[in-house]
Amino acid sequence: MRYHLPVALFLLVLLLSVSTAQQIRGDYLETRSADVYTGQCFANGEVNLVGNEAILAWHIRSGSWNGVALQGLTVAAAVRAKGTLGDPYENPYPANAVLLVDDQASAQQRGALASFAQHMGGELLKNISRVIPVQMELVVNAEHHGAAMFRAGEFATVQTRSIGENDHLCGNEVTYYPPLTELTHSMPAVALKNAYRGPGLGVSWSLHGKRSAFVGAFAQ
Repeated sequence: MRYHLPVALFLLVLLLSVSTAQQIRGDYLETRSADVYTGQCFANGEVNLVGNEAILAWHIRSGSWNGVALQGLTVAAAVRAKGTLGDPYENPYPANAVLLVDDQASAQQRGALASFAQHMGGELLKNISRVIPVQMELVVNAEHHGAAMFRAGEFATVQTRSIGENDHLCGNEVTYYPPLTELTHSMPAVALKNAYRGPGLGVSWSLHGKRSAFVGAFAQ
């Protein structure tokens, strides 16, 4: 079978796009200082008071970014915005961010991890005040939905569990705020611990037992 040149070029581009799509994938964990799974009455009570801090973490299971293999590495960001993240009536930007990169990564891999995180975080990670190499771990428990653990040295810790019946406080809870990045799958979860004690943001926090987390997966 013979193709005209334009058709052949189209098929080549299509094949290349398929082969490069979703070239990097892995696990994601996010937690905020406001509930993301909540009823509107509770959510409105937190707007403009909390919710401007967040931790976002990606663990790369497979793939590369900008031609650099990143399998097995983790990158995360601690963020402080000027308003409640996800509030449709207020602009939370500009935000300030500290990037935490896996200390097992090479210099080239650290650059690729930073580029990947900024791509995924968009405006949220536009202004990075510090980049800190640190020992990191992100584990999602596949047998218990919503259960995950993230640790970045002494700087950040997140531990989550699934949402249960006792977490329904007003009877009409929904996923009020969406995740802060593009995901292929996500579920809200309870953050048993959500702590940041690092430099660069002018604030530290340690929160417990809030319905403020997302556990998910990404593919680019």
